[in-house]
Amino acid sequence: MQYISTRKHAKPVGASDAIMQGLAPDGGLYIPQSFPSLAHLPYGEISSYAELAFEVLAPFFEGDPLLSDLAEICAEAFNFPVPLHPLSSQEMVLELFWGPTAAFKDFGARFLASAMERIIRRRGEKLTILVATSGDTGGAVAAAFAGKEGITVKVLYPKGRVSARQQQQLTCWGGNIEAYEVDGSFDDCQRMVKEAFMNEGLSMAHNLSSANSINLGRLLPQSVYYVYASQIFQGAFSKQPTIIIPSGNVGNATAAYWAFTMGAPIQQIALAVNENRTIVDYLESGVYQGRSSVQTLANAMDVGDPSNMERLFALYPTLEEMRAVVTAWSVDDEAIRETIKEVYTESGYILCPHTATAERVRRDHFPDTPSIIVSTAHPAKFEETVEPLIGSSVEVPPQLAELLDKKSEYHSIAADYRLLFG
Repeated sequence: MQYISTRKHAKPVGASDAIMQGLAPDGGLYIPQSFPSLAHLPYGEISSYAELAFEVLAPFFEGDPLLSDLAEICAEAFNFPVPLHPLSSQEMVLELFWGPTAAFKDFGARFLASAMERIIRRRGEKLTILVATSGDTGGAVAAAFAGKEGITVKVLYPKGRVSARQQQQLTCWGGNIEAYEVDGSFDDCQRMVKEAFMNEGLSMAHNLSSANSINLGRLLPQSVYYVYASQIFQGAFSKQPTIIIPSGNVGNATAAYWAFTMGAPIQQIALAVNENRTIVDYLESGVYQGRSSVQTLANAMDVGDPSNMERLFALYPTLEEMRAVVTAWSVDDEAIRETIKEVYTESGYILCPHTATAERVRRDHFPDTPSIIVSTAHPAKFEETVEPLIGSSVEVPPQLAELLDKKSEYHSIAADYRLLFG
């Protein structure tokens, strides 16, 4: 399997090179040259999530040295539950928050860390990873790469725009994990990462790579849980689900569309965004315009210029093709609050603000549709928002409680990528 740039000016590369480079030399994002069919999967013979991951991902690593390690990588990365929780008669919640940092980012980050560790060991290299985060990505990456020999991670997050518990997860590691509080927005953090990569001398000197969802190694494993969830749903209800995904940088959504392209039994995919309406406005107007992000309760989705739109444009090149497959709705802060309260009152189930955007879209646009809403983070990460709304405390999962007890360390810097390198 070869990987090409969304901008089509870089030569095709194998999986290991695409993962290590992060961003293609022409500034584009790597995408598979083609998508394998899932028709070959022996579902009846697969006994674990890690085994399913291996079967789904193996075609993407054909001809690459990582193929021989893939089963071991999947076993290391996916060693936590992936439950589907029933919320109503034909609605389920895909809980992606049972990994070490209580967010869906653990899937891609842990896979990427295990893959990169093996690549640099083979090559005898050292590596510097840059990662911009609007909340959960940085914590997941930091946890996944902490203590990895030969790898330094620099985590950039926007000052005042992550929750207290999210910041703790970003800054509690020390050692090979360096945290930077940036005086700016997430888009500024993301711009700094891209500018560092485009500085060829700097990039080569530090052997830079990325662990954001711009990295192919993050998205490929995320496609697996959409295959997994849709198969379980179809088996339970004899129907294909509509999957509703809270979306910010659109990496998680892109992974779902890749699963859909491969033939996962998905009826349709809907994106739920907060007041950062870039993709909604594009689908309505036909004009794509990135913009500065707006701060909301669903802070991990505060992205005004989503990087992975490049990948969606590569998959659906015309507006007509995009509109035929991609749907999106915006949810404001008041609707998020009301949804959290409604669901808790009705069922006792607690939603984080991001998951609440998906549930709001389901209630408003798919009320009688067999569906899966994607829960991207544990509500305990957003206790300052959630607890006053439900009038009760949110139990902290053990893996999160452990991180909250650690010492926090970080650097405060202006939005200038050169400050990351002394």
